[in-house]
Amino acid sequence: MTAPQLPNPFKIPELKEKLLFTLLCLLLYRLGAHITVPGVDAQATLDFFRNQGSQTLFGVYNLFVGGALSKATVFALGIMPYISASIFFQIMGAVFPTVERLQKEEEGRKKITQWTRYLTVGLAAAQAYGIALFLESLQGAVVSPGWAFRITTAFTLTVGGVFIMWLGEQITERGIGNGMSLLIFFSIIEAVLPATFQTFEFLRTGALTIPRLLMLLVLMVVVVWFTVMITVAARRIPIQIPRKVMGRGRIREGQKSFIPLRINSAGVMPIVFAQSIIIVPGTMAQFSSVGFLRDLSDLFQPTSWVYYVAYTILIVFFTYFYTAIIFNPVDLSENLKKQGGFVPGVKPGSRTAEYIDHVLSRITLPGSLFLTAIAIMPIVLLDAFNVPFQFGGTGLLIAVGVALDTVQQMQQHMILRQYDGFMKQGRIRFRGRQRFM
Repeated sequence: MTAPQLPNPFKIPELKEKLLFTLLCLLLYRLGAHITVPGVDAQATLDFFRNQGSQTLFGVYNLFVGGALSKATVFALGIMPYISASIFFQIMGAVFPTVERLQKEEEGRKKITQWTRYLTVGLAAAQAYGIALFLESLQGAVVSPGWAFRITTAFTLTVGGVFIMWLGEQITERGIGNGMSLLIFFSIIEAVLPATFQTFEFLRTGALTIPRLLMLLVLMVVVVWFTVMITVAARRIPIQIPRKVMGRGRIREGQKSFIPLRINSAGVMPIVFAQSIIIVPGTMAQFSSVGFLRDLSDLFQPTSWVYYVAYTILIVFFTYFYTAIIFNPVDLSENLKKQGGFVPGVKPGSRTAEYIDHVLSRITLPGSLFLTAIAIMPIVLLDAFNVPFQFGGTGLLIAVGVALDTVQQMQQHMILRQYDGFMKQGRIRFRGRQRFM
């Protein structure tokens, strides 16, 4: 029996409109990421980022905004202010019960969404002013430094950050996929084409040999396959919902289902948190002449064993920390108990919560080690293969996760379309006569 063939997404009017709207928004986003802020020499900022590397605060931030910060564009803030505000309220929900209650209510979620927007504007304004001061500190980057430049730049970058937030919300509501995630996704994959040209240049000059390039391509395919596998992998906890009398002679049949616990429930956030901490010594040493800070920065160089050990510990810690924030076994067990469901062999209530927490703790460890391997991979590849690009880390995890989610949403749209067509046009034979459904 062959699997049903899904139709071409561009032949479905509703899905075609969503895809075209999404592509238009992404095009606007990438165009804005190439418009330089007035009064700034973009070449000076590019030279600075080329010299300082990617393992600093500015380098990591520049990755998530698709190089817009290194070019000093009007979209230099990217979607990061909104992401930071969202994470703030997510952590607040785990700390304060009042915020947690709001997150569970429809009206409460609307309030938190509005508060997230307000905080995004505040963070964007603060970061925009900081970037204006940073640009002034670069030699020859600003044509006319002073208060006029700072205010103009801060206003321009703040408006750009708010516009990106609005653009992401429009994609989520009227397009396909999660708008915020897609903006980061396209910021990351935009670097693929320049990296390809640089690779051919390395081949031409002899800096990279063909056998090494073939080995690298095979390794990249294996890593992507393994990343997809771990991203979708989950431990299924079986649950049983017993038969129940609904009233008026109606009976709800018993159901068997499962709770999927992902091996990598925390996603890319543990690497982001770990990077934010481990790059502090190098960032501080860049703007300081204190000998202790420079020695500390040398100790935490990406090729040192201290860096690897500290990075691993931070990623494992933040994996457990963030998983505990986003996943509450107590709430899950209570909801299961309200529905009359139970895990076979486990008592409902606190015993079920303990069991789920135990399983989650066990599968989180291999997930954290996987994140560590992905995070360290760009450093190893740069050292072993001398390639002109970074492969792995947060960029690979985000690209794989967003691509899988977007494809899944497209498939859901096409499957629903098929069912709608069947219900409207399908025919079934009944007692020798045709009846339209």
